[in-house]
Amino acid sequence: MSDVLAVAEHRRGELRDVSLEVVTAGIELAAAVGGDLHVAVVGGDVDAFAGELAVEGVATVHTVAFGEDYNHDVHVQALGALVDALDPGYVLAANSVSALDYAPALAEALDAPLVTDAIAFDAADDGIAVTREFYGGKTEGTLHVTGTPAVVTTRPTEWPATTATGDADVEAFDATIDRDAIRTDVTGYEEVLAGDVDITDADVIVSIGRGIKEEENLDLVEELADALDATLAASRPIVDNEWLPKNRQVGQSGKVVTPEIYIAIGISGATQHIAGMKGADTIIAINDDPSAPIFDIADYGIVDDLFDVVPLLTEAFS
Repeated sequence: MSDVLAVAEHRRGELRDVSLEVVTAGIELAAAVGGDLHVAVVGGDVDAFAGELAVEGVATVHTVAFGEDYNHDVHVQALGALVDALDPGYVLAANSVSALDYAPALAEALDAPLVTDAIAFDAADDGIAVTREFYGGKTEGTLHVTGTPAVVTTRPTEWPATTATGDADVEAFDATIDRDAIRTDVTGYEEVLAGDVDITDADVIVSIGRGIKEEENLDLVEELADALDATLAASRPIVDNEWLPKNRQVGQSGKVVTPEIYIAIGISGATQHIAGMKGADTIIAINDDPSAPIFDIADYGIVDDLFDVVPLLTEAFS
């Protein structure tokens, strides 16, 4: 039996959604290996965060009150001390900018294996089997991780954010932090993909791909987006052609979105794009190629010329 320690993440005073996704993944892994799930939150308003994290399926939330913002050295020290105290078999964190900063250093400090960007895992002989993608998402592979502890980061949106409630125990953990060993500091945050709109907040997204053919044809899709009160987004080729700004790109090299409705128009469905939108509640695909990969994940599909279909939809919803 091995316990699991899931690490929550916060930014600018708010608990990030990926924290609740990691809790879901942690509940799944703990059940697979026959252990309990513990959750750690380091820094910030730990008491408030703990209240959001103390849900059904969590044994204990461990809080480390030290500073307000993320700090690489503090996380490595605090989590290392917590692992020493709890002796979990596995440490889970989101495959985020922050976790990819501290997770390798934590694994090094623990002399533990590290697997990043996991999309699935299960119990296996002498350890766990972790599935991840390789070669830009073109293929999947399963890694057999033996020995404990092991550090694993999970791909955002691959597990749903838990909606459970509960009253798990909350315990303050007194981690001894060597202040002289803190050699880094976060001086601020910059929204790299900042722009006129944040597509991650959209409830309905109309997204366009290379099937639009010409920049002048974007007006056709914009009219549909206006009729649906939707946000316009795009796959990478549209952004590479500079027909829409970078902040509108959906995919591994763009933004991950989870709208209620995602309408993919003229998008073939490359794995890099699908990774950024497969968490949508309902996916509607319009493409004239019946073998387009986008139809493999679509809830509804229209196999037809987008230049015939889109005007009819715009008329219907106007």
